[in-house]
Amino acid sequence: MTQAEKNPLREGMPEERTASPAALVIFGASGDLTRRKLLPAVYNLTLSRLLTGGFAVVGVARRPKPDFAKEMREAVGKYSRRPLEEATWSELEKGISYVQGAFDEAETYTRLAAELERLDAERGTRKNRVFYLAVAPDQFAPIVRGLRAANLVAPPSHEKDAPFQHVVVEKPFGEDLESARALNRDLLAHLAESQIYRIDHYLGKETVQNLLVLRFGNTIFEPLWSRQHVDHVQITVAEEIGVEGRGKFYEKVGITRDIVQNHALQLLTLVAMEPPSSWDADAVRDEKVKVLRTLRPIAGPDALSSTVRGQYAPGMVRGEKVPGYTEEPDVAKDSTTETYVAMKLHLDSWRWGGVPFYLRAGKRLAKRVAEVVLHFKPLPHGLFKGAPGATEEPNALVMRLQPDEGISLRFAAKIPGGGIAIRGVTMDFRYGAAFGSSTPEAYERLLLDALRGDATLFTRADEVEAQWGFVDPIFEGWRTQSAPIARYAAGSWGPPEADALVEPSSSDDAHVRAVCGAGDGGKAPERAWRRP
Repeated sequence: MTQAEKNPLREGMPEERTASPAALVIFGASGDLTRRKLLPAVYNLTLSRLLTGGFAVVGVARRPKPDFAKEMREAVGKYSRRPLEEATWSELEKGISYVQGAFDEAETYTRLAAELERLDAERGTRKNRVFYLAVAPDQFAPIVRGLRAANLVAPPSHEKDAPFQHVVVEKPFGEDLESARALNRDLLAHLAESQIYRIDHYLGKETVQNLLVLRFGNTIFEPLWSRQHVDHVQITVAEEIGVEGRGKFYEKVGITRDIVQNHALQLLTLVAMEPPSSWDADAVRDEKVKVLRTLRPIAGPDALSSTVRGQYAPGMVRGEKVPGYTEEPDVAKDSTTETYVAMKLHLDSWRWGGVPFYLRAGKRLAKRVAEVVLHFKPLPHGLFKGAPGATEEPNALVMRLQPDEGISLRFAAKIPGGGIAIRGVTMDFRYGAAFGSSTPEAYERLLLDALRGDATLFTRADEVEAQWGFVDPIFEGWRTQSAPIARYAAGSWGPPEADALVEPSSSDDAHVRAVCGAGDGGKAPERAWRRP
């Protein structure tokens, strides 16, 4: 085979290590997460031969479910990224069972223990267990106490081939710093930190993981990844949908707690972190925590100058009229809950000093998209300033997380023909086109990692507390400064007030003149929110 014929992008992914035999116990198995995400993820892992034949699933919930396996089959048929294959499902179905009971009753854990013993004998699960808490946060501690009282979890053993018990905790992990600390204390009273897997499904996305590979696996990018070459960074998490009937939930949470405190800050840590010493879970998470600790606090009056919060009004989405937030069911007519937030952040570190990070998240925006964009500094001298088509638009590296996962690089190129005419072009990499297969769902990767005992893509206790430690003062600043809430039409890109955040201020101009002199007018580069 010639070198040209050896296309690594067409060879597929290397075979992954199969998880050990185990039982996955899902608390809250009657909920939507189990149907839409967890069982489809288990099915696709089985289809990919990443779970052993002895794998088992036990649902636990208050409601009676005599046809639990049948319901899960229907869910997989509806939500799986790949079609249902009867032979694969038939084998998986043999290990699916259900235990009914309240989470605060000892009898529930007695019945669960008996069911797990049966599976150990019949399926060979070897007392390996992953307990997935797909429940409200106030149920986390009672469940863990029940598991410990029934001896279903025990301190981890360092002996070779010793059984493992891992506990996966869904978000939201607390509603502020105080409640997050209390929840950590409750869990750590019965479990070791190494047994707790705080899940953030964004970290399971292929492109999120590829951020680290892009940076630390390629010599052409890492030298540019700093204040010397990057003008600013934009992180966007935008949704077209509204609150989708979850008005009561959203009134308590808002977009900042729902998206910024976890997803968006996690993306920021991966973009800004220093190279870890190894691909060890704690080495990676140590560097992420360091980033969170360098975030300049936003408190008091800064909450007005560095953030904008908004709420969607009636508008048009995909040609259809949609109601405003206060017209949604279970939402107060005078609600001040934010459905959009934009922030200007700074990291006080050697690598990123002086580089603003702009973060925005919102519902009922113009397009569903999640992306990280590095906007590089403009040219020091406009050599082609007078050429047709020439603009001063700087280079940009775009990492798309959804819906079309991939990476693109924007640069200027000469248009063929006589003379110099310039056009901005994009070099695109798309996962689907490059690898020729559907990209695994985030929950597939994260479930498999929890089964394998790899906590790299899960958040640690100090990480969660550092995130809340940054967000809490913003809420306090909004409260004490009576921060206004801007309105924006559904289907737009958010309130116009957010545009002022990315426009360089007079202090930015002064900084440019001090560092670069008066060349090119001594003006800070123009900035604007990217329109994906």
